[in-house]
Amino acid sequence: MKFAYADPVYLGCGRLYPEHPNSRDWDDPETHRLLIERLCREYPDGWALSCHTPSLKVLLPMCPDDVRIGAWVKPFHAYKKGVRPAYAWEPLLFRGGRNSKHPPPEKGGEATTPKDFLAANITLRKGLTGAKPKDFCRWVLDILGWKHGDRIDDLFPGTGVFGRVVAVAEGQPLEVDGQAALDFGEVS
Repeated sequence: MKFAYADPVYLGCGRLYPEHPNSRDWDDPETHRLLIERLCREYPDGWALSCHTPSLKVLLPMCPDDVRIGAWVKPFHAYKKGVRPAYAWEPLLFRGGRNSKHPPPEKGGEATTPKDFLAANITLRKGLTGAKPKDFCRWVLDILGWKHGDRIDDLFPGTGVFGRVVAVAEGQPLEVDGQAALDFGEVS
């Protein structure tokens, strides 16, 4: 199966990425609409899209009716001056995925169906606003039902953590003789 994960600049947040010349393009809802159309067209098996709560009312009407919302709940999160209540969760829009019938857990066993929420702290000092933690990346793979051998494209690799989580899940080495073994460049 072929999946995608997209973590673009959040709607209206282009100013937070002055190092990227195109970051202000993401302040335009049309840019997000085109991304959602691309996800639906190129990734019919399934995709996930990170966003923030203020953008939900704009993005959801752009999505197909079968899109679901997952919640990344952040027990440790950033507080913003003058913002009450704090933004302590982020939506994950997702569609499709491997949705085979999951058997119930054996007595005393673990559930095989992922939850539609994740409680995980934010990352600190990763060099990029909005960097996601490893637990979040693994959750996205679980939400989509990703399995070893499936393809998943990280459309906005940022820190590269998503690609590294996929590599570890596939049992690939991250380094060979001190050099990166994989290229986690942007997928076009």
